[in-house]
Amino acid sequence: MKNVFIISGPAGSGKDAVIDGLCKLLPLTRVITTTTRAPRRGETEGHPYYFISRQEFEQAIARKKFIEYSTNENDELYGVTSEELDRIAHSENIGIWKVDWKGVVSAKKLFPGIIALFINAPLDVLESRLRKRDASKANDDYFRERMEYTREWLKHTDIYDSIIENEQGKLDEAIQKIFAIIKERTTTV
Repeated sequence: MKNVFIISGPAGSGKDAVIDGLCKLLPLTRVITTTTRAPRRGETEGHPYYFISRQEFEQAIARKKFIEYSTNENDELYGVTSEELDRIAHSENIGIWKVDWKGVVSAKKLFPGIIALFINAPLDVLESRLRKRDASKANDDYFRERMEYTREWLKHTDIYDSIIENEQGKLDEAIQKIFAIIKERTTTV
């Protein structure tokens, strides 16, 4: 896909904050993922996800509506429909596709030239951000499970074209690094 970039990284890496920062610098259109998870505070339909029931998601799988989908560490389904990618393909903006590492594997098979950018932070920072964001889920098993998935994610960094560290307090630096990569590899900017 021309002028579409993948932004990926474990929970707490700052993917949405990076994308929000890039939106101030570039003409971006987000690929909106469909998910079965419930919206968090501040999220609405289409920002940053389309929210549907597990039954609706499974029916869409059966009708082959998804380009790619997977079950995430939270046991929720996430996927991108062919209709959504068509919307992005017809946009004049740069497309930003946020997926997990499994989605990157699928996307690279479907679109071998697509650029995948991995956003990361030190493990202790990732866990701290996750605990702050999901403070209402004070169950230690929940955080242990999420961090196990993060460690699994880190075993697959070889599938990415670039790795960008989003260290604590250095969000603007991470945004600028990604901006430079996109600017260098796009025909739109």
